Amino acid sequence: MTKGLLEALQYTRNIGIMAHIDAGKTTTSERILYYTGLTHKIGEVHDGAATMDWMAQEQERGITITSAATTTSWEYNGDTYKINLIDTPGHVDFTVEVERSLRVLDGAVAAFCAVGGVEPQSETVWRQADKYNVPRIGYVNKMDRSGANYFDAVRQIREMLGANACPIQIPIGAEEEFKGVVDLVKMKAYYWHDETMGADYDEAEIPSELLEEAQEWREKMLEAVAEFDDVLMEKFFEDPSTIAEEDIKRAIRKGTLAMQLNPIICGSSFKNKGVQTLLDAVCAYLPSPADTEAITGTDPRDPSKELTRRPDPSEPMCALAFKIATDPYVGRLCFFRVYSGELKAGSYIYNARSGKKERISRLFQMHSNKQNPKEFIGTGDIGAGVGFKDIRTGDTLCDENHPILLEAIDFPDPVIGIAVEPKTQKDLDRLSAGLAKLAEEDPTFTVKSDQDTGQTVISGMGELHLEIIIDRLRREFKVESNQGRPQVSYKEAITKPVELRETYKKQTGGRGKYADIIVRVEPADKDFEGTLQFMDEVKGGNIPKEYIPSIQKGFERAMKSGVLAGYPLDKLKVTVIDGSYHPVDSDQLSFEICAMQAFRNAAEKAGPVLLEPIMKVEVVTPEESMGDVISDLNKRRGQVEGMESNRSGARVVKARTPLAEMFGYVTALRTITSGRATSTMVFSHFEEVSSSIAREVLEEVGGRVELIK
Repeated sequence: MTKGLLEALQYTRNIGIMAHIDAGKTTTSERILYYTGLTHKIGEVHDGAATMDWMAQEQERGITITSAATTTSWEYNGDTYKINLIDTPGHVDFTVEVERSLRVLDGAVAAFCAVGGVEPQSETVWRQADKYNVPRIGYVNKMDRSGANYFDAVRQIREMLGANACPIQIPIGAEEEFKGVVDLVKMKAYYWHDETMGADYDEAEIPSELLEEAQEWREKMLEAVAEFDDVLMEKFFEDPSTIAEEDIKRAIRKGTLAMQLNPIICGSSFKNKGVQTLLDAVCAYLPSPADTEAITGTDPRDPSKELTRRPDPSEPMCALAFKIATDPYVGRLCFFRVYSGELKAGSYIYNARSGKKERISRLFQMHSNKQNPKEFIGTGDIGAGVGFKDIRTGDTLCDENHPILLEAIDFPDPVIGIAVEPKTQKDLDRLSAGLAKLAEEDPTFTVKSDQDTGQTVISGMGELHLEIIIDRLRREFKVESNQGRPQVSYKEAITKPVELRETYKKQTGGRGKYADIIVRVEPADKDFEGTLQFMDEVKGGNIPKEYIPSIQKGFERAMKSGVLAGYPLDKLKVTVIDGSYHPVDSDQLSFEICAMQAFRNAAEKAGPVLLEPIMKVEVVTPEESMGDVISDLNKRRGQVEGMESNRSGARVVKARTPLAEMFGYVTALRTITSGRATSTMVFSHFEEVSSSIAREVLEEVGGRVELIK
């Protein structure tokens, strides 16, 4: 790699801002755009004027629904850094946006509310960042709010997230007394000017009343970071006064990149305090594309062969499509991250999933919903392209002569569905087209036609998710629709092992069909991660090896529709014990059909049960309403797991409750507590339903009640 290109990569940062809803992600993003000179006016979320919240639904509700990308720059230590920033949603219904953003980002800023601390969705996004090995720094926001407590937020990050949280700043004052921060690396104080809206700030000596506390926290910081740098460790034990600022920064960066340290800073984005120091920390401690390891994938022609691509412009082009969006002016946009090589406008690329070539006619660098045309998007950069025919979320785009297939993105299954129909018959085609486009954009949104009733059922991650979809149908596709009542997305499982022989024979003159298998079907092992745990124990070639994958494929297809009411099975273990074949009549399709029949016959005898989604619910309520809240949760088949007090004196009730009982809960909670309580709900797991409730559900959907014991 040439020196110039390597240096350019060193000064690039691909970062996302992630947090629980209402922790100030979009407000922080707006301040970043303002202070980096990309916008000349601060857009406020509560006014519906935020640059990054460009959708009408976001502006009306004051929440982020879709992740928005932008590119800006920041001067740090005399160098100019390019920052690709993605502002992600905090609401659990739009967790897909966080998932796909973290898959392509190098680093993240985890924002926490100084009053709320670690909240339910904070835990979810933190786990998502762990899953994709994304180094992150913590930003404790809202230090100006009543009840703000920086050190308690740090304690929660350590205890509840298991993070090595290391404060590198401490606040000067809190609540309305919050004036600035003490930088423990430089041992200097920073005060922001209220009259210039925080655009200017002064560096000063640490106030005498804070000096002792600052020295104590600096000592703790040095102790935490010394283990990441031998030079610093030596100085720390021999003569701490010789430790230079650069030694500390180098050690913090090493620990952060190794995912073993999380530097924590603080501020109040709304009051314009702390944003510049946050940008400095992003440049100093988060990785550049050059710091990331070579990305690994497989050869599409030989999946057993592992391939790598280094972040190098001279390597073959390789990019991952992480989002598809529809723009009213340029059509379908594909957002992608380039891992190696460069993508030129007007060039042809190879889609490793479909095995087809695609032409990307135009390329853009995105600024929220505005496009800035580019000739090419280089290594380590995030961009968007138009002109493609068939690119989906998670597709690998690569050089046709050097194909590579990167690991796709995992998306959670939908948990709730509703039936929709157009208000007028003439809108039927527009409804189908609109739903197809929305499903292409959002992998957690699915559309199915019910074979028996002819209804169109749309499924998503929650009531708000589906409400936004219906609203987008109305505004963007001009389709007014009627909706049925919400339906829970159940799953099925089996509870006991069954062994059986299944034979498939068909003789229609000429070549027939023949397959014969003996299988054991049982619940999957507890520690099994995937969907189908498939074991081949056939001896002596009784079933030729080329037919075994067809048996596996047959079971995989059959699992998508269980025997009780056609709900999918989450996990299953299948062992092929023996069987036989016919040298002329047997083929792969025969064994696949035989496996599907075997599944249906075995599942009926294997004690099938219904599983329902269980939600983790957290309610913040005044003390006097707590009894009513708990009693209401108990009526909803909820299990209260704990109660605690938060800093503002309210009580926090934590419970796990079936989703089926939680429709309309927000309205009910407002009634019980006169509008003074708030609740959050996150999907937890699937759990077996009692036989009486299972019978009710199956009777309602026309399932096979007789199979429930």
